[in-house]
Amino acid sequence: MKKVLDFVLLMAEDDSDDQDLFREALEQYYQVSDIRFVSDGQECCDYLKRRGRYANPADSPRPSFIILDLNMPRKNGKEVLQELKKDPELRRIPVVVLSTSRATQDIQESYDYGTNSYLIKPSTFTETLSMVEYLGGFWFNTVKLPSCG
Repeated sequence: MKKVLDFVLLMAEDDSDDQDLFREALEQYYQVSDIRFVSDGQECCDYLKRRGRYANPADSPRPSFIILDLNMPRKNGKEVLQELKKDPELRRIPVVVLSTSRATQDIQESYDYGTNSYLIKPSTFTETLSMVEYLGGFWFNTVKLPSCG
């Protein structure tokens, strides 16, 4: 029986194929009650700060966990991290960066800006399944996530 993820998970990812791949892998291990996708960094910040089309809290519930791509249009993941971690209402939300970048500078800056983990995007579905299994084992089974209402 799959564990139910009874919290809002937000994924900021500009590639719809990567969104689908992550959702499929996640659904192999969990019954996902609420996963939201935004396709760029500005949209992520608008969602989190409930601006524009995300102004209604009923339509944009606060996530308890964020998966964040670094290389997105309009506002990159590092800029999102900086904005998110400066906000007293949002900074406690755990953020895992999921990026193709292996650059030391990207990794170090992501941690400097407050990411909780930095993962390299897998290149196959099998690798994605393994990553989700380990990610979920820690973040969704072991860690107690904050209430971010």
